[in-house]
Order: sequence, then C-alpha cells, then structure tokens
Amino acid sequence: MSNMRTARIQRTTSESSITVEIDLDGTGKSTIATGVPFYDHMLTALSKHSLIDMTVQASGDIEVDVHHTVEDVAICLGLALKDALGDKKGITRFGSAYVPLDEALARCVVDVSGRAYLVHNGEPEGQQYHLIGGHYTGSMTRHVFESFAFNAGICLHIDLLQGRDPHHIVEAQFKALARALREAISYDEGMKDTIPSTKGAL
Repeated sequence: MSNMRTARIQRTTSESSITVEIDLDGTGKSTIATGVPFYDHMLTALSKHSLIDMTVQASGDIEVDVHHTVEDVAICLGLALKDALGDKKGITRFGSAYVPLDEALARCVVDVSGRAYLVHNGEPEGQQYHLIGGHYTGSMTRHVFESFAFNAGICLHIDLLQGRDPHHIVEAQFKALARALREAISYDEGMKDTIPSTKGAL
C-alpha cells in the first residue's frame, strides 16, 4: 500500500479558478479560502473531523452567485479524493456516522465503491431557500454532496433525521460526512494489500 495519499487538483473555467490540495493521512489541518465564508466554515469542519488535511484556494464570480464557486470546489475535492486514494488497496471502504448538533441530527453512510451515487433526504421544506451567512443558500448543500460524490466515485447516503436551525442542519451533515469518510478511507489491517471488493477492483 502506498505511504503517500496526497493529491493536487487545479481547475480553471470562465467562472472560477480553483486549487485544492489534500493529504488523506493528515491531522485535520486546513487553509480554506473560497470567498464564501459559511462554505469555508463547512470545509474547515470537513477537514477537522475527517483528519484530511486540506488547502483550498478559490476565486470565482461570487458577485453573480456563489453557485459556480461552491460547485467547482466540490468537484475538485471529489477529484482530489479519487486521485489520492489510488488503487484503494487496504482501505476499510465503508464508513458510517451519526452526528448531532444541538437539535439537528445527521446520518451519513459512505461506500468508496468506484460507482458514483447520492441519496440525500430529510431536509425540511424551505431549507433550500435559506440564506446562511449572507452568501450560502441552503440548496447548495445537496449540490455540494452530489458534485463531490460523482467526481470522487463514491456512493454517498446522507439523511437529516432531525433539524430546525438552517446552520445546524448543514453543519451536522458536513460533520457526518467527515466522520464517515474518516472510517471509509482508513486502512483495515485485515485487508493488508488487497482491494476490498470481490471483483478485485474499485
């Protein structure tokens, strides 16, 4: 198994310029600057609780809407995770977590399967319209998870089980994703140098 699970992704379009660096075997250190303060807060939490070191530098047309920048960062994070995982030998593959934040409770289950899929349920009606932190709209949360999962090649189930405060609803989900990822990408001593799939590939 590789000792270096790192990746660097750069992506530039007419709408944004993104650089992402990650280390899957880090300590949860991060430097995040997307121009969207609440998104920075969520990605900092994702790094901290997954123990994935992250550097994210982004500039985009946020004066139009944060959508492009938020989406493009999620795309790059997904590509970086896929790249850093390499052949996936020895990983646990599956991970799950329940995370509360006051009244909010989120559940996340991850399969580093090589097959992209998202199931996202439970947010209360109206959450998608909330403007959080002055920039980030609630509808972006599902879009982040979708863009991340599809570019990482993972199967991702996220369910909000309880929640009322819009900030708490989003943060509980990001933290649940972090903890589930932490388990799924960790090494399983029982797997050694094998790929955790009956097909021999993920």
